[in-house]
Amino acid sequence: MSTVNERLTEAVLSLGADRAAVIPAHEVVTDSAFRPMCEANTCGKYGKCYMCPPDVGEIDTLIASLESYSSVLVYQRVEPLEDSFDVEGMHRARIVMFRLAQALRDRVKDIGITHVLHLTAGACGVCRVCAKEEGLPCRVPDRATSSLEAYGIHVSRLAESAGMRYINGENTVTYFGAVFFTPTETEKEESAC
Repeated sequence: MSTVNERLTEAVLSLGADRAAVIPAHEVVTDSAFRPMCEANTCGKYGKCYMCPPDVGEIDTLIASLESYSSVLVYQRVEPLEDSFDVEGMHRARIVMFRLAQALRDRVKDIGITHVLHLTAGACGVCRVCAKEEGLPCRVPDRATSSLEAYGIHVSRLAESAGMRYINGENTVTYFGAVFFTPTETEKEESAC
């Protein structure tokens, strides 16, 4: 029987990731200095999305929450662009990456890992308009996804820890996702078979 790590890696690659690796969670480099980048609101989601700052939580609390996981599946998708100004291509690639992340969420459930945190590139995109903007509670809290940066994760260092390139050549865009997890004792035993 394959290990949990192998099943996760196979799952994300079969869904369209270009590269994937499982690393120990303690290798993930975080920095609370990433929060001011969110506060600058260059993406326009600050205060408008439950899964973005400030609503997603205090940066130090989010960073500390990562310590409750033992492993991380890191994955990337590299998409070609017409040129370095191809904003539409970047947007399309971001949508493809988000769909991959959501499909992976279902696969992780099928594998049976229960203590898990999904993070991906950019703001949550499950709903066309976040319920936050309408003054309503989150419509799909079980599918809502926060970004790596919102949790203070240093993505270029994450790529390095996973043996991946952060930049993959001229006229490409690279998006990263991560699944933080801790296998249950049963999952650990099954992996040992």
